[in-house]
Amino acid sequence: MKHKELSPSDLYNRCVLDHLNFNTTDNLTLKDFISYLPQPRAIEAFKVGTGIDLDGYNIFVYGIEGSGRHEFIREYLHKIAEKKETPSDWCYVNNFKDSSKPKCIKLAPGKGKEFEKDIENFIEEAKNSLKAAFESEEYQNQSQAIQEEIKELQQKAFQQLDELARQNGLAILRTPTGIIFAPVRENGELIPPEEYHRLPEEERREIEEKIQNIQKEAQKIFQKMPQWQKEMREKLKQLDREVAQYTISSLMESLKSKYSDLKDVLKFLEEMEEDIINNVPFILQPELPPPPPMPHPSPLTYMDKRMDLSFLRRYKVNLLIDNSELKGAPVVYEDNPTLSNLVGRVEHISIMGALITDFNLIKPGALHKANGGYLILDAHKLLINPGAWDGLKRALRSKKIKIESLAEMFSLITTIALEPEPIPLNIKVILVGNPLIYFILREFDLEFEKLFKIAADFDPIVDRKKDSEIFYCLYIASMVKKEGLLPFDKKAIERLIEYGSRIAEDKERLSSQIEKISSVAKEANFWAKERNGDVVLREDVQKAIDSWIFRSNRIKERIFEEIKRDTILIDTEGKKVGQINGLSVIRLGDYEFGRPSRITARVRMGRGEVIDIEREVKLSGPIHSKGVLILAGFLGARYSYDQPLSLSATLVFEQSYSGIEGDSASSAELFALLSAISNIPIKQSIAVTGSINQHGEIQAIGGVNEKIEGFFDLCKDRGLTGEHGVIIPKANVKHLMLKDEVIEAVEKGLFHIYPISHVDEGMEILTDMEAGVPDENNVFPENTINGIVQRRLKELAEKRLKLSEQGEKGDGKK
Repeated sequence: MKHKELSPSDLYNRCVLDHLNFNTTDNLTLKDFISYLPQPRAIEAFKVGTGIDLDGYNIFVYGIEGSGRHEFIREYLHKIAEKKETPSDWCYVNNFKDSSKPKCIKLAPGKGKEFEKDIENFIEEAKNSLKAAFESEEYQNQSQAIQEEIKELQQKAFQQLDELARQNGLAILRTPTGIIFAPVRENGELIPPEEYHRLPEEERREIEEKIQNIQKEAQKIFQKMPQWQKEMREKLKQLDREVAQYTISSLMESLKSKYSDLKDVLKFLEEMEEDIINNVPFILQPELPPPPPMPHPSPLTYMDKRMDLSFLRRYKVNLLIDNSELKGAPVVYEDNPTLSNLVGRVEHISIMGALITDFNLIKPGALHKANGGYLILDAHKLLINPGAWDGLKRALRSKKIKIESLAEMFSLITTIALEPEPIPLNIKVILVGNPLIYFILREFDLEFEKLFKIAADFDPIVDRKKDSEIFYCLYIASMVKKEGLLPFDKKAIERLIEYGSRIAEDKERLSSQIEKISSVAKEANFWAKERNGDVVLREDVQKAIDSWIFRSNRIKERIFEEIKRDTILIDTEGKKVGQINGLSVIRLGDYEFGRPSRITARVRMGRGEVIDIEREVKLSGPIHSKGVLILAGFLGARYSYDQPLSLSATLVFEQSYSGIEGDSASSAELFALLSAISNIPIKQSIAVTGSINQHGEIQAIGGVNEKIEGFFDLCKDRGLTGEHGVIIPKANVKHLMLKDEVIEAVEKGLFHIYPISHVDEGMEILTDMEAGVPDENNVFPENTINGIVQRRLKELAEKRLKLSEQGEKGDGKK
């Protein structure tokens, strides 16, 4: 009985680049090369997302890692950003009314640096001019005149008091505690105390009355003195103000004229002018040297040897965003999207153990840098940083960048914080992540769909056409040039393209995971150098692939060693009833390999149950359990549609000690079950993979290449006899990209690959018997597989019915 086998040409789609005229990558022209595979859906999404300038039209890019998403995003955005208007500069300045709430100022691109320099020059000129003005002879004379005026008033007052004292026979004496009045003789000499006490009482009383009267007059004079001092200070202050105003106004006039069309700048200049005039003494005081840097500054410490800690620091301009060198809109990628790296932060200076801050220590975040343009973020990194996702959403909702601190939000620090004025936000955010993150956010975050209306889906595979093959060629050529690698010849690139199909698990497609291709190419360059070659050849690429497999396959080798030592029982010769070799795939990171597993089935009379032992002990996943339940439906519908299915069957993966998932073994389980029912032995030299439906049709599965190669490796180690082979779904033929060893064995007739589309084909291959076709009464021929199965199930049903009737009679006698 002959069944179709796959020929060597069916097992591999070789790449032939005869339509391209080059010998090595050095002959390829890279003009207009784009570093990503064609992605029509993604391009359409970006066209819509970047073209609609409305709220919420931000973009979420999802697809497989290493597919060139970032390269596509950057190249696409840079092209459209170049044609857009360059956004404004932004700076923070002091709020002279409330220094804890700095103000932001918007300036034309490139004007921020100019404004910062103008203010810096103005401060220096103002300081020097004020110093010169207050040290001038004219100012000193005016100040001296005011002070002399008050001295003159005081002197006149004392002269009047002294004259009054003399008229009353008294003299004024100055003591450490103040002035006192003492009686004198007619010649002006003081009367000694002992002589004074000998004076008549009436005369002493008269003198004391005079002293009291004069003290009252003195008190009136002394009460006027603070007022005179105050008036002097006011006059001096007014003089200082007039001098400062005259000095500053002349300097400020040119600045005001230059920025006359900017209201925010003019307001700041006016407030700064008023503040300077009111704080001349602080401006002219000697500057203290900055404190020495700490030997081991803490993470919160911000030290700079050039930092100006003088009073004049309050007049500086903190240029937050300088777009003077930018042409077009900015395209920013933030690799570490923490909250502070997104919305900015306020740093602190540690001085003598105290943390201080001001508007000069406001630092920009990625939103500031990308404002007016495009910001690219990795979704996973954004979500794992506390507060970052919510901070981004707040900024997009409010269209403002408000600087927030995570520590302050959670009350982790108690330092006085600044509240900088929020900056208006106009931005397109592009999030990059995998499909799982996208659909989780879309399902559970109510704001996500409103903020990210555009989804750009990156296809993990593309059609293997001339365009995509040319892209692979140009990509390798560009990498050779960029990385300084050896040139690749045409055959080497052909092997890389074939490897792209192997990664895609489809001979008609190519993987868009270009990063994997890049890694293999770089390793091939290494092996070419190891053999002292000057060009990378096909064998170098193959060596790189084999080397990667060798570095990754330790566990596979250990498993296969245990199979060869009969620790894990797998038969590859002879025939057995109810036993078959199924094929599964084990994935370890990026490395996958196929592993044969013994599947056994046992049957007895029962109630139509097909028991999956893995499911009973909770080692089976839902998809595998579904596949086993389908078997029961297939058996009942095909063989016992007019009678009860009267068997109890058990299925198990022998020597499996971990979970099993997937339905790719359901066809193998059915073959084992049919063998057990019919008692027809099946070949152990042929392994099986494929999913089955209730109509007995064989369905495609994943990992077909690894599964075939896994069984082939085992058979090769034990010695190929020409009887070994694998049954696969016919639908999987287009996915075959097998290694050369398998193709050579098939070509020599030592290994066979059978594509099937129905369970009957598989049973015929495994048993060398006809499956049998039912007649109009749904009865199968007697000497066929299906006929024997049908007859065996009918016998079980009849026996069960007979036993049931005997049981009822026995119950009746009782």
